[in-house]
Amino acid sequence: MDLNNIRKNIDSIDDKILGLFLERMKLCGDVAEYKRANNMPVFQGKRETEILNRIKSLTGDASLENGTCALFSSIIEISKILQNRQLLSESPEIKYDIPDFENAAKIGCQGTSGANSETASRMIFGDSVKPVFFRSFEDVFKAVQNGDVQYGVLPVVNSTAGSVISTYDLMSKYDVYIVKEVDVEINHCLCTRENVPVDSIEKVYSHPQALAQCSSFLSENNLRTSEYGNTATSAEKVLNSPDRCIGAICSVECARQLGLEIVAQNIADCAVNRTRFICISRSMQVSPDADAVSVMLKIPHTEGSLYKLLTKFYVNGMNLIKIESRPIKDGSFEVLFFLDFSGKLSDPSVHALINDLQKNLEFFKILGTY
Repeated sequence: MDLNNIRKNIDSIDDKILGLFLERMKLCGDVAEYKRANNMPVFQGKRETEILNRIKSLTGDASLENGTCALFSSIIEISKILQNRQLLSESPEIKYDIPDFENAAKIGCQGTSGANSETASRMIFGDSVKPVFFRSFEDVFKAVQNGDVQYGVLPVVNSTAGSVISTYDLMSKYDVYIVKEVDVEINHCLCTRENVPVDSIEKVYSHPQALAQCSSFLSENNLRTSEYGNTATSAEKVLNSPDRCIGAICSVECARQLGLEIVAQNIADCAVNRTRFICISRSMQVSPDADAVSVMLKIPHTEGSLYKLLTKFYVNGMNLIKIESRPIKDGSFEVLFFLDFSGKLSDPSVHALINDLQKNLEFFKILGTY
């Protein structure tokens, strides 16, 4: 048989499948209205199992049974998504406060003056308010949750070294919300208290992310490293140390501010090196121009659960910007997923999707919108 004829036959079958699919989805809409009238949940586990068992038994070809189950599982999942959209899109919209960055009186960062987080703070708040510096990322989270500061600014991901995992872990631990994100151009340099050649430096201190971002330079120069609080506090350590043969990786601005000698500049592995910082608040606040949503969730440890989750975003037309997983620290090997997707909370489709996730997942939280 000619290949073109085979393809024509496939197209003809696809047309029939499409027609039947549309007919089935219309009936599912009728089911949604029945469930609304009778106050029934969308998810009916017993019914879904019955359908899949019946389809499997009718397949007649053992090699295709898993395939037919996957096909009909997708159809059922799409049906549930559309039913949820139909039932939940009419839920009342929640009103949120708008962030008041211009009149913020107290903001918090980790480290010390000259840190990249201070640069991020200026991008958000301008020069009218000076940040309060805390010893650790967790101290910033605590200060925001306790109301000691209105906002906190922390790094979340670097374009070279990837995610700042401690920030993700703390987002799951503290009841705070992301209200804005900014990208800071990072210009790492190697600095010392006195001007010494690179081959005389015995150890280089910096935040683990900065060390990772400059790994090629450090390796090429056979430099020993030691992790430290952040880039700015590492520079302070070098400034206050009697040892002239230790160095720090920090920003050029920080080194100049502290009066340190810059031994080498532009030492990051990639010429374009950016870190994204989040601004957090203890209340959910939504800027009018916010068009991305961050959520945290847990899915069942069952076959196909991640696929079903991603299908919800695809069918609802939501572009996933980022997906990250972090272990739940309870010895269970279970994970929390952190997802960022495009959309506005005022969009009925986004509203329906969030309602769907809230109602049908074991754990779900909106982390914020920006």
